[in-house]
Amino acid sequence: MEHRFDLIVIGAGSGGLAAAKRAASYGARVALVEGDRVGGTCVIRGCVPKKLLVYGSLYREQLEVASSFGVEINDAQTDAGVLLANVRQEVDRLNALHIDLLAKAGVELVSGWAKFSGPNSVSVSAGSSHKTNLELQAPRILISVGGRPHRLDIPGADLAWVSDDMFLQSSFPDQVVVVGAGFIACEFACILQGLGVQVIQLVRGDHLLRGFDRELSAAVQEGMQEKGIDIRFSYSPAAVEGQPGDLVLVSKSGERFSCGGVLLATGRRPFLQDLNLDAAGVELEGRRIPVDANQATNIPHIFAVGDVTDRINLTPVAIDEGRAFADSVFGQKPRQVNHNLVASAVFSQPELATVGLTEEQAIDQYGKDEIKVYRARFRSMAQALPKRGPRCLLKLIVDSNTDRILGCHMVGEHAAEIIQMASIAVGMGATKADFDRTMALHPTVSEEFVTMT
Repeated sequence: MEHRFDLIVIGAGSGGLAAAKRAASYGARVALVEGDRVGGTCVIRGCVPKKLLVYGSLYREQLEVASSFGVEINDAQTDAGVLLANVRQEVDRLNALHIDLLAKAGVELVSGWAKFSGPNSVSVSAGSSHKTNLELQAPRILISVGGRPHRLDIPGADLAWVSDDMFLQSSFPDQVVVVGAGFIACEFACILQGLGVQVIQLVRGDHLLRGFDRELSAAVQEGMQEKGIDIRFSYSPAAVEGQPGDLVLVSKSGERFSCGGVLLATGRRPFLQDLNLDAAGVELEGRRIPVDANQATNIPHIFAVGDVTDRINLTPVAIDEGRAFADSVFGQKPRQVNHNLVASAVFSQPELATVGLTEEQAIDQYGKDEIKVYRARFRSMAQALPKRGPRCLLKLIVDSNTDRILGCHMVGEHAAEIIQMASIAVGMGATKADFDRTMALHPTVSEEFVTMT
């Protein structure tokens, strides 16, 4: 193979794939280097397989309430092993699809682990020995290596799972302790509970989902506890003891939790290991690679996108950053990504989705007397016959002076689908009056957004 390219992309995750294909579409000769499977966190061990597990975990409860709708189902069994195997099969399909799309786009996929050997060169090593070296050169290099789960530095931590490990299991034990309060911890706690696992969730602080609207996080907590998840606050893990399948998590307070598995869902960090950034002169800021508005590092011809920059670690953000880079550098269509209004979701049960400012953020920026909060709290019609299930919470944060919607938030069924469309209106500067003028579509959950008073 020719070793000189117009662009070298390190990492075949969402951002790297988007950048490589877009640059190639402008005629650039692109090499994409990946030592793992193609697709990155989202496709291989994140959003996609996680959402499939969410769907699978919902059926048990739906079957339990089926009789409320006149449907009798006898002897329905949950087999997490079948679900996990089917999810892995779908991941295999997507991995192959992305490889095929790269070939069709004219991108050269180079299998191996990349590290900088100079400001314009990358050394690629293949296999576990890392002895087979290939030198690639390009005037521009893009770093898109993503992040990895952070494993706590406590005795026995290697006995526990991190989120990547959850997709590799053949089954789940009867009891699992989940450590963490973020979206990954909450999502997996709900998945496991839905698959029939007894879950204890240990939280270091005093609430779930730090950074989200506090009222919404409280609504998620209420729904999770109603489903039977045992959430304990002010607990920090000190050690994991035992052997796989028969573990004890020991808290700093000395309490011992016996279980079949421990999930350490305690955050993610940029995957900087073995990149040899010093050889290229790329500077770090803590554990991340800082970039400017054009995705450039301190070395003008070396760029970075996605989770390795540790700004807004979401797949659509990484994709847009990768495409914006390629449009600007190779397409002569300069543009920058707007990070100011990004919708996000937590696929917990109940589901949370949000766009814009939280109530706490709005108070900090505008003052408590300068905003108005509208909310609706109710149990949806889907729960009317079973007479169970979490209540929905819909919430609007409005600038009192301009009537503009500052934030639109929801906890409840289909929250992410609803907020996705609401984010268009919020991004266009919609006002509360604009929402009020919109005729309600009845009966729906989302109609409450246009009938709040």
